[in-house]
Amino acid sequence: MGLKNKVSEGYVYYLTLTVVDWVDVFTRPRYKHIIVESLKYCQQHKGLELYAWVLMSNHLHLLAASNKEGITVSDILRDFKKFTSKAIVKSIQEPGESRQRWMLYRFDFAGKYNPKIKDYKFWQDGNEAKEIFSNRFFDEKLDYIHNNPVRAEIVENPEGYLYSSAKNYAGELGLLDVILT
Repeated sequence: MGLKNKVSEGYVYYLTLTVVDWVDVFTRPRYKHIIVESLKYCQQHKGLELYAWVLMSNHLHLLAASNKEGITVSDILRDFKKFTSKAIVKSIQEPGESRQRWMLYRFDFAGKYNPKIKDYKFWQDGNEAKEIFSNRFFDEKLDYIHNNPVRAEIVENPEGYLYSSAKNYAGELGLLDVILT
């Protein structure tokens, strides 16, 4: 995550993961499902603790921590980004995606001059990690996350958005388990 956004063990972080060029990939359910299933896997097998989340058309916000000693949120997100990048690009390459050529061109171009990238670069570098240092800051970020789809005029109320933890906080069953505060 770089020196600017140093991540340590034992803290909750507000994180933003953004698709390169802000490409609106998550307008299709099949790509959203990859993200949800991958987050679920990270919760069950890698120690990811989710306090809140929202998946928008081109980015993902999380309030998250790691519950495994020696494993940071950064470690989990590195693996998450690597897996989801490959899975989503593979899904884009399958028949039925009308934006296939354009998206693959964007992801190919984004990784072309980076020797670490083999084929396609899906996620922007970094995760914009911000350590949660107070209850007030946590509540501010929680409100921001849950109202993101409302501000985007996708839904009228936060709990009406399926790809978010707002349902959990409203006492309903969400797509992912979250630790309610």
